[in-house]
Amino acid sequence: MGIKGVWKILLVWLMVTLYSFKMQGQQESDTRIETISFHGIEKNKEAYLRLFSQSQIGESLSDSLLLEDIQRLKNIPSIGDVSYVLDTIDQSIDLVFQIEETKTLFPIVNFGSVKNNTWFQLGFSDLNWRGNGSLLSVTYQNRDSRYHGGQIYYRAPRLRGSDWGFSATLNKTASLEPLFFEKGVVDYEYSNHKFGASLIKEFGFQKQLEFGGTYFVENYLRRQNTFPEYPIGPESLKQSKFLTKLEFTNNSIDYHYFYLKGIYWKAALQNVYTFSDETWFQSFQLSGRYFSRVGEEANLALRFIGGIATNNDSPFAPYVVDSHTNLRGVGSRAARGTAQLFINLEYRKTIHETKEWGVQLVSFLDVGTWREPGSGFDNFFAPGQFKQFIGGGFRLIYKEYYDAVLRVDYGINIQDILQRGVIVGFGQYF
Repeated sequence: MGIKGVWKILLVWLMVTLYSFKMQGQQESDTRIETISFHGIEKNKEAYLRLFSQSQIGESLSDSLLLEDIQRLKNIPSIGDVSYVLDTIDQSIDLVFQIEETKTLFPIVNFGSVKNNTWFQLGFSDLNWRGNGSLLSVTYQNRDSRYHGGQIYYRAPRLRGSDWGFSATLNKTASLEPLFFEKGVVDYEYSNHKFGASLIKEFGFQKQLEFGGTYFVENYLRRQNTFPEYPIGPESLKQSKFLTKLEFTNNSIDYHYFYLKGIYWKAALQNVYTFSDETWFQSFQLSGRYFSRVGEEANLALRFIGGIATNNDSPFAPYVVDSHTNLRGVGSRAARGTAQLFINLEYRKTIHETKEWGVQLVSFLDVGTWREPGSGFDNFFAPGQFKQFIGGGFRLIYKEYYDAVLRVDYGINIQDILQRGVIVGFGQYF
């Protein structure tokens, strides 16, 4: 065979190869999705899950959209894992999502203890009430065996498959509140009764806008054993208030069981009107969370909270410093402020994992500062104002339930090792 014969064979092979690629491309473009179904679901409503699928019946199958659909379904609290099966018949495809559900009805058990203060919280929460992504939560809370409170909260972010929803809450808070006056610290028995509701607008699957209002009544009663000869502060105070809020949330976190990756942030603007003296109070808070996978068995987690409010020189400041919310080990209601800045850093290392269970060891650093009522911003950096707590703990995780995490942490103040405490709760700290 001569050189011309070889070239003829190569030319024919090239033409056949190009034609086969062309026919394959035409076949893929002409292959349409005939059906989409969800297997393995028990509680989830199929109509609800279809809201998260970009792949549509009658359209061509796209690998990139399919992968996005899988991750979007995995981000639903009621779903642990998702796979898919393609059944190709002629020019049509049957797309089957294989769903591994997680249970979303679980107990709420939180408690903590530091010097001269104990508290606990009991209740239940369902993150997938009625199988359509609604949330129902009922809790009871007790502080120091004598202050009783609780909450009923309902949230339906997507009514009948639309981009609109609502939330409603009924709440009572009761506690012993230390209020800080110029002449000393006064303990008040505090209670707060509130009812609130809001409208929710979804923008796609990551962005959300919420607008609402809350009517609440605050009661303060000074304890009689505080400065009996020279009383400081009012004996009692009752105030009725109305709060309006506007919140925007961007949630770009991807979930794979208890491993997280991505960014979450929320901006919240609030206005509070007090009926008794016809005054207004404003606050703005920006909070965010960042999660990074470290290898296959660890998570690096970071939380930021920054807030500023009307700087009234009053002991009834809006932001609190508390073991349960921002500084593990500082105590309950340790201080109040009109501005705040807190950063929480955690390293979560999985030391044991099975199909159902996971165990993590956690090391953390909590740092923060706040502006005392009536002070300037330089108060952020006043001596003793900036707090740093380090500590460690563990997480016992039951993977069949969403966020079913038993959390135990022990925090110590770096500047004052006598200030320390254990915090036990259900769910990750953030």
